[in-house]
Amino acid sequence: MLTILGRANSVNVMKVLWCLEELGTPYERRDAGMQFGLVDTPEYRAMNPNGRVPTLEDDGYVLWESNSILRYLCMKAAGDGGGLYPSAPGARASVDRWLDWQLSIVSPAERNLFWGMVRTPEEKRDYALIDKAVAEMGANWSIIDQRLSDGRAFLEGEALTIADIVLGCYARRWFGAEVQRPGMAALPAMKAWYGRLSARPGFAKFVAPKLF
Repeated sequence: MLTILGRANSVNVMKVLWCLEELGTPYERRDAGMQFGLVDTPEYRAMNPNGRVPTLEDDGYVLWESNSILRYLCMKAAGDGGGLYPSAPGARASVDRWLDWQLSIVSPAERNLFWGMVRTPEEKRDYALIDKAVAEMGANWSIIDQRLSDGRAFLEGEALTIADIVLGCYARRWFGAEVQRPGMAALPAMKAWYGRLSARPGFAKFVAPKLF
């Protein structure tokens, strides 16, 4: 049985669980990280030297880094994961581009917003840092809105890909953070895209629950 090690409220674990739901791949999940511990044990560090989640175990094969896990799951399931990770070079590179963008641009900007508004008590919040993160993420989401403004249903056309899964998890954190977002009403294409993602069973099961 394929095993995912990681707490369900980690954005990187959410990506993987949603993808598994889309693929219909059987698996089991074991809690790890934060209050669940395990990640600093010698056994876990032997699998994942970073001490982060998620980690995948699959019949003796071990893999870490959530976006790499998504690619692996799709390639193992059907080469292209039923279209989630298209096999044509140009189409696949376009999907990879969004996954890299999440790592290099979105995550660094979003971290201060999420940790500041969701994981930090109000009396300890650094609102100057939060406001900066709001501005940065607003600019990032405007790129998504522009991408979708031609009427396409998803980032790479009419079919869901793992690019939508990855960025949809971060969009959930954006909409879920209790913070004023000037100009948010000016992102209609992104909002419509987020609505389509929200209707998918994997999103409802793993991504939609309350942030904490």
